[in-house]
Amino acid sequence: TNKTWSLSLKNGECSWGGTLLTLPGRIVENGSEQGSYDADKGIFTICLPKETPGQHFEGLNMLTALLAPRKSRTAKPLVEEIDASEIPEEVVDDEEFDWEIEQTPYEEVSESALNPQCHYGFGNLRSGVFQRLQDELNDVIDIKNPDFTPAAERRQKRLAAELAKFDPDHYLADFFEDEAIEQILKYNPWWTDKYSKMKAFLEKSQEEENHAALVSFSEEEKYQLRKFVNKSYLLDKKACRQVYYSLIDILLAYCYETRVTEGEKNVESAWNIRKLSPTLCWFETWTNVHEIMVSFGRRVLCYPLYRHFKLVMKACSDTIKILQLGKSAVLKCLLDIHKIFQENDPAYILNDLYISDYCVWIQKVKSKKLAALAEALKEVSLTKAQLGLELEELEAAALLVQEEETALKAAHSVSGQQTLCSSSEASDSEDSDSTVSSGNEDSDSDSEQDELKDSPSETVNSLQGPFLEESSAFLIVDGGVCRNTAVQESDASQGKPLASSQPLGVSGPLIEELEEQLKTTVQVSEPKGTTAVNHSNMQERDGRQTPND
Repeated sequence: TNKTWSLSLKNGECSWGGTLLTLPGRIVENGSEQGSYDADKGIFTICLPKETPGQHFEGLNMLTALLAPRKSRTAKPLVEEIDASEIPEEVVDDEEFDWEIEQTPYEEVSESALNPQCHYGFGNLRSGVFQRLQDELNDVIDIKNPDFTPAAERRQKRLAAELAKFDPDHYLADFFEDEAIEQILKYNPWWTDKYSKMKAFLEKSQEEENHAALVSFSEEEKYQLRKFVNKSYLLDKKACRQVYYSLIDILLAYCYETRVTEGEKNVESAWNIRKLSPTLCWFETWTNVHEIMVSFGRRVLCYPLYRHFKLVMKACSDTIKILQLGKSAVLKCLLDIHKIFQENDPAYILNDLYISDYCVWIQKVKSKKLAALAEALKEVSLTKAQLGLELEELEAAALLVQEEETALKAAHSVSGQQTLCSSSEASDSEDSDSTVSSGNEDSDSDSEQDELKDSPSETVNSLQGPFLEESSAFLIVDGGVCRNTAVQESDASQGKPLASSQPLGVSGPLIEELEEQLKTTVQVSEPKGTTAVNHSNMQERDGRQTPND
């Protein structure tokens, strides 16, 4: 704060504190200059009058371009002929010119001389970089030995690697289960709102110059711009075209990454951007916009987590919006890519090869060229068949399989319903049969009850037979008199009073009475073939009891 700063104006340029600012227009010093200093924020604010009031100064936010070195404004010729007297003596050669070609012995040409180094990087201005960075090569790019791999061979190897990497199962899974894809497509990145405001602004004012102010830079981005070294690039027509084409390729990869992460960068962001851009990972060169889209579409369906054709088209739409917003929007994207690569250990090499130069170069590009580039990209029509991955055939086969599975499920459900119906019918018939049988049983039981009513004596006698068989044991009562328990129970059932222990003198008539009852009972209850046997047995028992008489 104790340093003295001076402001000087000369030939339309502003020199502030020893730093030269090359403005896009001319300013004058007429006494109306104003300046202020905010001690709390440490900010100087300088107001300078324009030579032409109302003139639009384009690119005032391009800080790197404003910090241009002072150009020589002298009219002195760049090439001069010096006096012969000033030529050193050792340079003067008075010998006669030898018209014969100097003969030299033959030397075998080395293989490295036959294979000149291939160029890559921004505008194909770099070569020989990876000869000294061989250890970090595999972590950054996919191409092997790029210094000696021509452009045609790079493309062949890239196409073969993409075919080997393509996974039909992964693609079909994202094709049918696209809930996450639809959520990603609904996301609106920062340029969507800026683009809508630009369209509304152009409809009102029809001026394309002032909409660049819609895109502003953060303090961190301004710090990045001040760190870049401003320089000019000598690019021929072919190299300049390659720079524009590669810019589309890099922006497509960045738009995809920003959308799938919804603006939240992660550890895979650097990998996604460089993997989806053939310019960055294969040092690819281009001849038209359509082949850029084809290459990007193939890589989206081969490498990242979300592989869907809609994401390809959405990234193309996003890139068109960024290009139409002008170089401020493009520069903002490039600064974000530069930051992502700078924080990733192996990817920082790509900043040195491409992104840093793009950040400086884009500040001097006319926005009209970017708008024309956006129109060229908008006219490109991309189909699934052009990607060369047989996507339509895969989808048709998958849909056919899905229809067959649906038909099988429907058939199983119909057969299941028929089975249920048949089982229910069978159960109904069984219920009806059981009802009929129960009715028959009821009728039979009624008839049986009628028969029992008609012949009660037979029923009693039939019930006594098995009762006597089960309880045929005799009881020894007081005084040795034998009585059959069955007889007692039968007498009790017939209502006769059971005789208790009686005197021995009256046992003879009781035994005779018992014999008669036993004979009657056995004859009724026993089968026909066994009556005599049972009767003989009873006689034997009576014979053993005769001495008691």
